[in-house]
Amino acid sequence: SRVTPYHSKLTNRRRTETYLRLNRSQGGEFVVGVRSSIFLPLAHLQLIIVDEEHDASYKQAEPAPRYHARDCAVMMARIFGGRTLLGSATPSLETWLHASGGKYGRATLSERYGDARMPEIIVSDTLRAARRGERHAHFNKLLLDKIGETLGRGEQVMLFQNRRGYAPYVECRECGWTARCPHCNVTLTLHRAPARLECHYCGYSIDPPAACPNCKTQDISNMGFGTEKVEQEIARLFPEARVARLDRDTSTSERAFTRIVSAFDQHRTDIMVGTQIITKGFDFGSVSLVGILNADNLLNAPDFRASERAFQLMMQVAGRAGRRRSGAEVVIQTSQTDHPVIRQVAAGDYESMARMQLAERRTFLYPPYSRLTRFMLRCRDYERLRQCARAMSDMLRRKFGSRVMGPVSSAVETIRGEHRAEILVKIESGASFDRARAMMREVVAAAAAMQEFKQVTLSVDVDAQ
Repeated sequence: SRVTPYHSKLTNRRRTETYLRLNRSQGGEFVVGVRSSIFLPLAHLQLIIVDEEHDASYKQAEPAPRYHARDCAVMMARIFGGRTLLGSATPSLETWLHASGGKYGRATLSERYGDARMPEIIVSDTLRAARRGERHAHFNKLLLDKIGETLGRGEQVMLFQNRRGYAPYVECRECGWTARCPHCNVTLTLHRAPARLECHYCGYSIDPPAACPNCKTQDISNMGFGTEKVEQEIARLFPEARVARLDRDTSTSERAFTRIVSAFDQHRTDIMVGTQIITKGFDFGSVSLVGILNADNLLNAPDFRASERAFQLMMQVAGRAGRRRSGAEVVIQTSQTDHPVIRQVAAGDYESMARMQLAERRTFLYPPYSRLTRFMLRCRDYERLRQCARAMSDMLRRKFGSRVMGPVSSAVETIRGEHRAEILVKIESGASFDRARAMMREVVAAAAAMQEFKQVTLSVDVDAQ
């Protein structure tokens, strides 16, 4: 009766009732909530547990206020004289550095629940498999053999692919045309059920064309693969297996999510295909094989945190295997078998990954050795956006010099018809961030007073992720 759930699916009335009841409470409350629950009025707050503290979704990027719930939890506990417990099998590098330096206490759990052993991690070379004719659809023969053996023992399999949909894009083999969103600078993702090309940013969708709109040929091919295609192919390769898919397209409601998870938990399905949604929080006793179908997608992201996040994601999904029994296995399909992160995942060596990434970040002055502030500019007029971005970066450089990077187009340059550009400012650790913040505010105020900035939307994200 004292446990209170708090999340975005609650009605406004329910949230208001929760807020008012907690505001009157004299203590003895246990709130289980998402990042915004950190702002609930608990007058006697003494313990905050942040589960999977490394997860990037703790950072609220859009809309404002932009805050990191983990960092807010640490500060809230300090204000109330309480404690914060940050839990993770793969801590963020910021947290690991604080724990190594004595700023945080550290408690290490050196064994799994029930004395279960960690699974064996096997790296499967996709290039070698293709050269030897051992690649079928998007699966290496090694993984297919392991799936067959696992199903033969009556055990379960989880397959991770970090893209939903059937194919990330479609392309004309004759002229190179690709289907793109008219409102966003991204390709449309092909979905098969129902057959639609969809934009995952603005929701725009069209029917797949029978012929290329550019050259009129019918040689249109599906490029790449998502969870929907994996589900179809694995069902074709193992027709006797019961296959389920768990991603944003299938878990459209709490009821649908619960139905899919319950069926797998009760062994009414044999193979679960999914995106990041399957990588943490689940405790299925019969899963003895996990397949990571395309580790290259994780390693090659254009982000200085790509290696850290790839390691965390692969270790998290590997942790779904062998939770009740020994002899579990994880197969990682990659063309970069000698990549340091792949070797570190195979060895389960978090500390090696942390030391390597921290040395690199110290060299290039990235967090946790600096604080990043991102200035995001958005405008429907592309030329106006370029002029304003250059003017703002010049103003920032006059104050911060080489600490300013950009302006550059955002990774997704256009969303919902708005062009986007960004500027990054790195303030090294040890420098006064209060002074830097005051100088940034001066630049923002000066930009807002300029006539050409009237059509530009500016947002500022401190400690950008």
